[in-house]
Amino acid sequence: MRFLRRYRDLIISVILLTVPFLFLNANLKNPNDLNPLDRFILQVSSPIQWVAEGLARSAWNTWDRYIYLVDTRAENASLRRDNSRLRNENRRFHQTQAEVRRLQKMLGFRETFDGELISARVIARDTNRFFRVVRLRIDRNETEVRPGMPVLTYDGLVGQVERAMGRYSDVRLIIDPTSSVDVVVQRTSSRGTLRGTGDLNKYACDIEYLRRTDEVRVGDLVFTSGAGRRFPAGILVGRITAIARRNFGLYQESEVTPAVDLSSLHEVFVQTNPPRADLDEDGRPQGTKRGRSGD
Repeated sequence: MRFLRRYRDLIISVILLTVPFLFLNANLKNPNDLNPLDRFILQVSSPIQWVAEGLARSAWNTWDRYIYLVDTRAENASLRRDNSRLRNENRRFHQTQAEVRRLQKMLGFRETFDGELISARVIARDTNRFFRVVRLRIDRNETEVRPGMPVLTYDGLVGQVERAMGRYSDVRLIIDPTSSVDVVVQRTSSRGTLRGTGDLNKYACDIEYLRRTDEVRVGDLVFTSGAGRRFPAGILVGRITAIARRNFGLYQESEVTPAVDLSSLHEVFVQTNPPRADLDEDGRPQGTKRGRSGD
């Protein structure tokens, strides 16, 4: 025991050096030249080698996957940033493109309109509980516009200036129950007064005092007549979408859907000079058609 304690480290070192040598020597020999000791060593070492190889392979695969995932995660993050940037750029591009189209239409409308117009930007909208726009606010002050001035776009009639105060003005829309516009049905020259229905669920107007004998149809276009010089003649107001004829009475009821999408207005025009009443012999608006006809 004294001998073992004295030479313990030396014995362990010799064993640690000898065993791998024997394992290596046995593995390198030709199978036909193996002696009983070599076969014993191979038999003992095979399970150890199999376990060691499996552990080494698992460790390497784990490390390799970790490195791969780190690179993939970084690449995915970069791709997500690029994708978000491109989506924002694409959204801005489409917004700019839509604005350019609107401005081009406004410029073309202004060049062909027979009257003095000033442009205005919609800065606020009043909505009802169903999120329908019921009033607009524009960036023109009381020194630039006056109540009663017509408000329109290249698509058709919007309404009129209701009040001007300070740095902005409010616009009463044609769908407002207090709005009144003298109109003419293009196809039949039938005359009537357009009033807003005040319907909370849709944008709609009615033509009052339209004679029951007038053969108007769904789809007929309605224009301003110019009578009373409150609105310029020939401005598209909308299209008849419903008719209610009774077997009695003098008048029929016709519902009109506005030509202008009142929920998405960004820019409008205000006519600053008094409109002229330009009607031909049959009561049709004369001059250049203003607003989209939809034909």
